Amino acid sequence: MSKFLVINGPNLNRLGVREPDVYGRESLSTIETNVQCLANKHGIEVKCVQSNYEGVIIDWIHEADTDFDGIVINPGAFTHYSYAIRDAIASISIPVIEVHISNVHKREEFRHQSVTAPVTAGQIVGLGLYGYELAIHALLQLRGSGK
Repeated sequence: MSKFLVINGPNLNRLGVREPDVYGRESLSTIETNVQCLANKHGIEVKCVQSNYEGVIIDWIHEADTDFDGIVINPGAFTHYSYAIRDAIASISIPVIEVHISNVHKREEFRHQSVTAPVTAGQIVGLGLYGYELAIHALLQLRGSGK
């Protein structure tokens, strides 16, 4: 059975109340429920976590290398400047898919650059909560192809 870790970074615990015109009105628990339903359909295990602290996220990434088959990560603002999270992703052997709810390329210029994307298997942006489900499907595909 495949096991995937879904990591949500800073401020994602504020989904539904934080800038709903950008991120929508759905909460983080909605994302987690949707991902769990998808996992149940495919007979996989998914663990969802969220932190506003960079070091905690790095620890989860390191631990996932031995405990999980892949990671879905929304690094939030860390996307644009956390070389520490980038290096943590680069240091592991399991695939990582980066997800962003909004289309970061249509937003402020500083959001256009991801320091983490170059070390991930792929990036999904601008598809709202559905991006998480697509990321799970992508990990299943990568797992099935032996990558």
